[in-house]
Order: sequence, then structure tokens, then C-alpha cells
Amino acid sequence: MRQLMLTVIVFLTTVISGQTKQELTNFVPKGFVISEKITGDLNKDGLTDCVLIIKGTDKKMIVKNRNSEEVDRNRRGIIILLNKNNSFELTTKNYNCFSSENEDGGVYFAPELYIEIIKGNLSIHYGHGRYGFWRYTFRLKDSYFELIGYDSSDNRGPVVNRETSINFLSKKKKIRENTNQNVSAESEEVFKETWEKVQLDKLIKLSEIIDFDELDLENN
Repeated sequence: MRQLMLTVIVFLTTVISGQTKQELTNFVPKGFVISEKITGDLNKDGLTDCVLIIKGTDKKMIVKNRNSEEVDRNRRGIIILLNKNNSFELTTKNYNCFSSENEDGGVYFAPELYIEIIKGNLSIHYGHGRYGFWRYTFRLKDSYFELIGYDSSDNRGPVVNRETSINFLSKKKKIRENTNQNVSAESEEVFKETWEKVQLDKLIKLSEIIDFDELDLENN
């Protein structure tokens, strides 16, 4: 009897998993594939929502880099699905807003993209190793994901040169500038903190961002 119950559970799990996978692919447009799936609660209703990172499949974008290696330069996008009674519903899509993970970074490597769901907010994080990072925080409001926060750190190895933090709800920007940059890593960082007002008529929607690489927020 126990063996029969285990068999039934495994069967149902397999069926449900297959249905979920099929349901997710229904939201992916032709010419794209799912490259990453992130889950979490985005609207604080206790249900598990889903974020899909998709990638183009255009064969013309398979090119050789400066080292004569074949790399995939297809751009990436994002699809956000909310869980409505255990069935996913599309809330936001932007098919080409992220560059390829194989983008030519010149003398540096290309930044790494990380997507997280933190305390109900969507975090889009670009890590650039020892050179720092920049992060965008979006919040769901009226079926749109709006940019409410931006953080960045400009580093020289372990030494932080400059940190920027912007709250688009309060329209305030905090800048921490290291006044002791030209010293060794063992020396203490000395920061000068300044605050500025942000000129913004309306919050930026995730669905309207054409290219994150061209999104200049620090000079607003």
C-alpha cells in the first residue's frame, strides 16, 4: 500500500511539474528560450510568483569574439508572471532590455546579471567583480513594476571609491565619496557624504526600459 502511495505521489509530481513547465513556455515569444527562472512572492499575497529571463535564438548573433571563440551575442529579456489561484498571469514583459552575457567588455569582462526577489521587490543586480556593482530595485504597483531604488559602488579592488544610493520615492540621492582613494588596501577609507535632490516627473517602468546599459541615473 505504501509503495502504491509513493508511486501515485511521484506520478502526480511529474504531471504537475510538466504542466508548470509547459505553462511557462506558453508565455515565451517565438525566437526566445528560457535561460533562467526565479521564484518568490512579488505582491505579498503568500503565493509563489515567477520571473523568467529569456534569451534570443537568432543564429546570426552567434559570432566570433576577439579571441576567435564562438559566442552567443543574443540579447536577453524578462517576463514576470503573478500567481493567480495557482495559475500564472502575465504582468510585465520586456524582451530585449538586457545585453548578452557574452558581450564584449573590452579589456574587462562583461558584468554578470543577477535577478532576485527581496522582501517583495524585484532586484536587478549587475556585478562587475572587483570594479563594483549597480543594482535596480522595482516594486509592483497597479500591474506595473516601477523603479523605486538604485544603488551602485565604484571600486578599485577592495577599495571603494564612490557609492551612490537613490530613492526615487523620496527623490533623494546619497553620494559617499572616498577622500582617501590613492592609498593601499590596508588603509582606512574616509568617506564624504552628500545629499542631492532627484529631478523626476514620474517613476520609470520596467516594461519601458529599452536598454539597461543606456540607463544613466547617476547624472539626474
